[in-house]
Amino acid sequence: MNELFQTASRPEESLFFRKNDRNDVRLGEIVSAREEDYPAADIVIIGCPQDEGVIRNNGREGARLAPDAIRREFYKLTPFGIKTKIFDFGNTIIKNTLEETHEAHCRIVTQILRDEKRIISLGGGNDLSYPDGCAMSEVFGKSNWIAINIDAHFDVRAGEPRNSGTPYRQLLEEKLLKPDYFYEIGFQPQLASPVYYRYLQNLGVNLISLDQLRSRETADLEIRELIRQKFISHSSSLSTFFGFDIDAVRSSEAPGVSAPNPFGLRAGEFLTLVQFAAKLTNTKIIEFTEVNPNFDIDNRTAKLVAVGMHKFCAG
Repeated sequence: MNELFQTASRPEESLFFRKNDRNDVRLGEIVSAREEDYPAADIVIIGCPQDEGVIRNNGREGARLAPDAIRREFYKLTPFGIKTKIFDFGNTIIKNTLEETHEAHCRIVTQILRDEKRIISLGGGNDLSYPDGCAMSEVFGKSNWIAINIDAHFDVRAGEPRNSGTPYRQLLEEKLLKPDYFYEIGFQPQLASPVYYRYLQNLGVNLISLDQLRSRETADLEIRELIRQKFISHSSSLSTFFGFDIDAVRSSEAPGVSAPNPFGLRAGEFLTLVQFAAKLTNTKIIEFTEVNPNFDIDNRTAKLVAVGMHKFCAG
């Protein structure tokens, strides 16, 4: 275990907010980053502070700052309703290339999963879904896990080099994820390539757009119910990964993202989906990516993810 800890940098002490009021304790006074407390943890936080994948995808720099920005807000919150023990593993040490960083992150996440912990994975760019997905496949088997991508985009771009738009294509093409066990939730048609839509359709991926997610039309209800029943049958026996690209949330409530959109999930809808993930006992990883503190307003986006983390920890 000592070797594993050497592949990550410890979280800075200044991130752990302390109220110093015994009647108003905060998470920064409870969550541990001490190596000796790791074995008792139920949930482990791991960050990957890089935005090379976003830059490769012609996105805005700044997502590398997100893990600590989110932590800073999370540790200000109270532990109200949280009974789980939380451990902060720190951040994956960034390597010379994105590919090397992904390998390092995957090794850490793989071991944490083998230690039977639930994981909160903080990006960084959405390319993080590739190493997190690789770890799921390694630990649980290629045919024994589900991936749910809550995102305005598909993130199945073709071509090299890998970037923040390619993670699920990589997982599918490398046969690490079964198409039938992959769910694309909340995509927006005006942001989605018809070519990639047909690619996913032809593979048999489960697709629900943001419009369908909200629609009350009979046809859309039937689609959602069909996928819901399918998902329930899958999630009751298979390990589950949830990836939340925060640009799925509308920019009025999440302005600090790599690719802001005026239309998207409301903050309440986002938190409802997080709570859904938390209540599934087979959820192994919940991942939050694409927060960009350089463009945040009053830390609004970091605070939203921090609340999502709180909801997940409360179960």
